[in-house]
Amino acid sequence: MPSTSSNTHLALWIAATGLSHGEIARRIAAEAKAQGHRQIAPDATRVRRWIDGERPRPPVPVLLASVVSDAAGQPLTPGDLGLTAAGPTLDSIQLPLLTEAAAQTLAGWTQMDLFLDRRDTLKVALGAPLVLAAERMLGGTARRLNHDTKGFDTDTTAALEEVTAFFTKADASKGGGLYRSAIVAQLAEVARRIQDGIPPSLETRVFAATADLAALAGWVSHDSGRYATAQRYWSYGIYAASEAGEPDRGVEIVTRMSHQMIYLGRPGDALGLLGVAAAKATLLATRALVASQTGRVHAALGNEDAAERHLSAADELVADGLGDDVPEWVAYFDAAEHSGARAVSARDLTGIGQPRAASVHFTDALALRKPGFERVRVMDRVGLAAALFAEGEPEQAAAAAQQALTEAVRVDSTLVASRLNTLLDAARPYRTADVDEVRTRAQDLAAARPTPVAA
Repeated sequence: MPSTSSNTHLALWIAATGLSHGEIARRIAAEAKAQGHRQIAPDATRVRRWIDGERPRPPVPVLLASVVSDAAGQPLTPGDLGLTAAGPTLDSIQLPLLTEAAAQTLAGWTQMDLFLDRRDTLKVALGAPLVLAAERMLGGTARRLNHDTKGFDTDTTAALEEVTAFFTKADASKGGGLYRSAIVAQLAEVARRIQDGIPPSLETRVFAATADLAALAGWVSHDSGRYATAQRYWSYGIYAASEAGEPDRGVEIVTRMSHQMIYLGRPGDALGLLGVAAAKATLLATRALVASQTGRVHAALGNEDAAERHLSAADELVADGLGDDVPEWVAYFDAAEHSGARAVSARDLTGIGQPRAASVHFTDALALRKPGFERVRVMDRVGLAAALFAEGEPEQAAAAAQQALTEAVRVDSTLVASRLNTLLDAARPYRTADVDEVRTRAQDLAAARPTPVAA
């Protein structure tokens, strides 16, 4: 395998085809002739120069992508082959479906994140490119190339699983701000080790843990206001879930991407992502999660009937227990989480004939929450206070808000800050001493943890 090439993505994909450089050149010439480009006739030396970093002129990148796609049995773009101006690392949330190339791209993302701080240059993927990328990643089949096995052994794999479990619990309890850099640094080390190779007996465990770690890195990045960065880590998480042979893990990560779209005011994109997820979900827990989230999005759009249809479907699945062995990576979705989705949906549909007030659903969620989920518990408490204000109960709302604000101080989360802004909006009509005190405390806390705009 070439190790000193300037364009390692191209080198890896050509190696994956098993073709010589001369045969690649011959096929490009034949493809060019078929398309009427008779002046294009590269040789093996030219292919080597492209691998060494020379940029071929159009239409060669498209021809090369076509030839390599056919030979590798995988649809590829010039960007997948490292032939775009900035390369796939910056331009896309998609990954090349080749184990080492994907790990190299992940390493590039973590380097930008930790050392170059390129958040301002990254753009959030929206609309069709976002939905199509998620669909491609969920349906893709990775191709391995490296047969070395020095990256992981049993002990390092167990350590990866343990540290991922630790960070997951810490995030749920305290928010992602404190741990984000450590999580990303761990992901960078994983990317390096994957390029060194994984013993076949450990591949499922390594990629399953890596999927969880990448999903978490995406979530804490989102919770820290780094939305474009979050998408890139989630993209790798979906890819890693596929490598582990567990596509439902990828489905769960797509629901995180849809949550971000709701948060950024893009409910149409959220529905597109959830449609992709629904088509791939097989486990009861992921089907219930997708149904619950889809109902929530329809509520945000004011589609009462559609919202109730999906939320009721989730009701039935949750009531049946979601199966006997719910995987740990989706175990957070339970009756409490679904009640939270019900609560937010009722809030968004206020005044459109909701049979139960949002405050009742928030109360249900709080009663059902398990220990260790302090961030979402705080969000429920803030949501309850805001709902009570909206329902014309300012005294109860003020009391609920005081409890919520006391707990919110201990959580570092822009998601909580965003919910505080909802509380402030709901409290605006009321001017009592108790409400004014809530308003002052909420404003001070929101200012200390500002909600960033999308980059």
